[in-house]
Amino acid sequence: MKPVQTKHMRLRVIIVGSIFSLFFTAIGAKAVYLQIFRGPWLSKKATNQYEVSLKSFGKRGTIYDTNLRELAISIDITSIAAHPQKIKNAQVVARSLDRVLKINRKSLVRKLSSDKKFVWIKRKVTPKETEAVRNLKIVGIDFIPEHKRFYPNKTLAAQILGFTDIDDHGLEGIEFYYDASLQGATSKYTVLKDALGRGFDGKKNIASNYSGNNLVLTIDSVIEHITEKALEETVKEFSAKSGMAIVMAPKTGAILAMAHYPFFNPNATNNFSQKIWRNRIITDQFEPGSTMKIFAAAAAIESGNSSPNSIFYCENGAYKIGKHIIHDTHEHGWLSLQQIIKHSSNIGTVKFSAITGPKYLYKTLRNFGFRTKTGIDCPGETAGSMAPYKQWTKIDAGTIAFGQGISVSALQLITATSAIANKGVLMKPFIVQAITDQNGRLVQSFGPRKVRRVLSEKTARILVGIMKTVTTEGGTGVNAALEGYSVSGKTGTAQKIGEKGTYADGKYISSFVGFVPAKRPKAVILVVIDEPKKQHYGSIVAAPVFKKIAHKTIGYMNLQPKSKAGGLIVS
Repeated sequence: MKPVQTKHMRLRVIIVGSIFSLFFTAIGAKAVYLQIFRGPWLSKKATNQYEVSLKSFGKRGTIYDTNLRELAISIDITSIAAHPQKIKNAQVVARSLDRVLKINRKSLVRKLSSDKKFVWIKRKVTPKETEAVRNLKIVGIDFIPEHKRFYPNKTLAAQILGFTDIDDHGLEGIEFYYDASLQGATSKYTVLKDALGRGFDGKKNIASNYSGNNLVLTIDSVIEHITEKALEETVKEFSAKSGMAIVMAPKTGAILAMAHYPFFNPNATNNFSQKIWRNRIITDQFEPGSTMKIFAAAAAIESGNSSPNSIFYCENGAYKIGKHIIHDTHEHGWLSLQQIIKHSSNIGTVKFSAITGPKYLYKTLRNFGFRTKTGIDCPGETAGSMAPYKQWTKIDAGTIAFGQGISVSALQLITATSAIANKGVLMKPFIVQAITDQNGRLVQSFGPRKVRRVLSEKTARILVGIMKTVTTEGGTGVNAALEGYSVSGKTGTAQKIGEKGTYADGKYISSFVGFVPAKRPKAVILVVIDEPKKQHYGSIVAAPVFKKIAHKTIGYMNLQPKSKAGGLIVS
């Protein structure tokens, strides 16, 4: 080889060697940069290719009635999701899913074409839908196990129970109030995916107490059913707007039933409005009408200014106070206080309350719990309304005594009546008696709580006797009487206030509140019917509902009447 050729060869070797050295140096530098300086970022990016982090919620606790019958449970169910990066043709997949799941196709295409690693397609689908999507065998579609709230008795006690949202968070009723206790723990877990998007392993971080706690209510589903059925029949019979009824154990304050009509099904909340699914016994206030007379009588007797035999002239049906005229349904002359309550005389009530005085009447009504929340374990409770006595005019003092110019909740009214039945002691109403864990072990219990004594035992006993006369011959509550049992009660008929703040023509609230047996009461029952047609008097509309509920409830409680031959009835 010539010297010139050798020189050129060396030059080429040097150039090629330099180029390769430069390449190797660049590759080495890049490797050092990626491994040392960009290592964590690359590791995270790689992890994102095969790991998906998800959250799982433990099963929500069960709600039981007092006899451990299930009222609300959580069932296992499947939700359908997708990993958009694994979807090859969003349009085709969306078309297939739309046919099965009935979801807007454009929305599906947007989800399946997104840059997200994980998107929900449809939450909590039916087993039939799950099977249909599985059969499509679409790469990138995932099936996530979840839980769904289910109410096996449908409409039974629905307004008490409330309902949850799609994530199992309580939105109404007991579900909302005790949400923290009922909720299952949140569990985070990582699902590992292969190249085809199939899960092959995972790491879970599950809380030790994964499921939520259970609730045991004071509600008896049998008494609840009895109450709801009687209420439904009456609302339909009188073409009323709605109705409420509540049953309470007077010695403890435990709520045995709390019924509303129209009903609603918490399994299908979208089919009902808020007016239907809210617990109106707790949230709504209304003028009580003549049921308030028993508390005015309590104030009169307790003050010592009147007795059951005190006589008052009832003006033969019309009594003028300033520019106002008070009317009675029937004309009455002289009546005793006991007869005033029996015949429900507005004029007589105004007269004996004038002797009691506004200050003492107001104090007594406040002691009974009016214008104050009871503190029941349910959301949205109203305190009702009543102006301070110093703001009362002479006509206000009279009308409040017979149930106008004061607003109460159904819960307040039955709680106050229960105090009379309970020898003058006011109890705090409650609806949950125990919280248990997933294994049934007691976590917390709730029992009777005395609020205060509102009447002497003697006055309470006198009032029980006066209220017994209401359900005897000639009394306004005779339609509530039960053969073989003594019943104490009071009717109420109140004209409704319209949108303009004045009383609306032809719109009434009919009510009856009472307890049975009169001497040792086991159940206090309140019935409120809103805007009945045909008839509107509490004696005709509400008293018979009380009778239906009371008759079946005491039968269920196995309270046997004493025979007339024995000389006594249950009292």
